[in-house]
Amino acid sequence: MWYTEGKEGFCVSESKYSVTLGQIIKEFDLEVLCAAPNYEQVPLHTVDVNRPGLPLSGFFEHFDTKRLLLMGLTETAFVAGMTTEQRRESFERLLEYPVPGLIITRGLVAFPECLEAAQAHGRTVLRTKAQTSAFMSALIGSLYNYLAPRITRSGVMMEIYGEGVLIQGESGVGKSEVAIELIKRGHRIIADDAVEIRETNHGTLEANAPELIRHYMELRGIGVIDVRRLFGMGAIKLKQQIDMVINLEPWNDNTVYDRLGLDQMQTEVLGVKLPSITIPVKPGRNLASIVEVAAMNNRNRKMGHNAALELTQRMDRHFEQNGLGDELDEED
Repeated sequence: MWYTEGKEGFCVSESKYSVTLGQIIKEFDLEVLCAAPNYEQVPLHTVDVNRPGLPLSGFFEHFDTKRLLLMGLTETAFVAGMTTEQRRESFERLLEYPVPGLIITRGLVAFPECLEAAQAHGRTVLRTKAQTSAFMSALIGSLYNYLAPRITRSGVMMEIYGEGVLIQGESGVGKSEVAIELIKRGHRIIADDAVEIRETNHGTLEANAPELIRHYMELRGIGVIDVRRLFGMGAIKLKQQIDMVINLEPWNDNTVYDRLGLDQMQTEVLGVKLPSITIPVKPGRNLASIVEVAAMNNRNRKMGHNAALELTQRMDRHFEQNGLGDELDEED
C-alpha cells in the first residue's frame, strides 16, 4: 500500500498521481470563503487529511503541509475560547505554512482572524454543511480513489449478471467477438482492448476505459465501431469492480484442462488476488455461453455454493455407504 515505516512510525507516502483542489471542490460542492491565486489548480498528492487541533495550539512537529486541513466543531470551540489576539496569532502560525486548503465543516462561521490570515498568506478557505466525521470519511475515500495505484491491461472488461469479468488472451483469440455476443445478450461493456485498473479504498479493483477510446471497439474485418451508438446506452457502463478473470487461449490437445473445478486458480493484480479460469478456444464452442456460466458460477461460489465440491462430497458419501471406499483402498 502507501504506508511506509520510518524512525517516527508509519506515515502515508505520496502518490505519483494527483487530483486538483478544484475537482474536490466541485465533487463536494464546497463553498469558497477565501481563494488563493489559481487555487483550483493546486495539486493534492496525499490520501490523508489533518485535523489541526495541535497546530492551533502551537505544536507543529510532524505537521504535513501537503494535506488538506479539516476544522470541525471541536477545533472551532477550542479557538472560540481564545482572545482575539491569541486567535490571530494561532491562525497566523497555522496558515503561514503552504497548506493546500482549510475546510470548515458543519456550516460553521469562519473566524475573521482566520480569513485575515488566509488572505495575507494566499491560502484557500472552504466550507461544507456536512458533519465532520462523515465528510472526512467521504473525502479520504475520494482522495484514495483519485490517487490509487493503477495499471493498464490488455483485454475486455464486461459486466455479466452483475459480475465484473476481465477477459484476457492473446491478440486475435476472439475477446472482442465474445464481447459483442455478450452485449447482444443484454450484458454491458466497460472497456475493450485497454483496461485501466486501480485499487479502491475497499481493497478491491475497479476497471474503466481510457477516455480516448471509451465506448469504442475494434472488430477484425469490420473495423472500429461505437458501441454506445449501435447498441444504446444500456450496453455500456463507465466503471465496474473486477470479480474474476477469464483467460482465453487456443485449444491445445496436449494440455490437460480442469474438468471439475475443485482447485480455484487465482490471478494477482496490484496485490489483489482474483479468482480466475482458463477457457480453451476452438471452433464450435459457444464462448459467450461459457463465459456467462462462468460468471454465474463465480457468483454462486461467493454465496457459499461450490458445485464441484458438493459433487465430490456426494460421491464420497455414496462410496462409503456402499462399502466401495474400502475396496478401492485394498486394490491400491
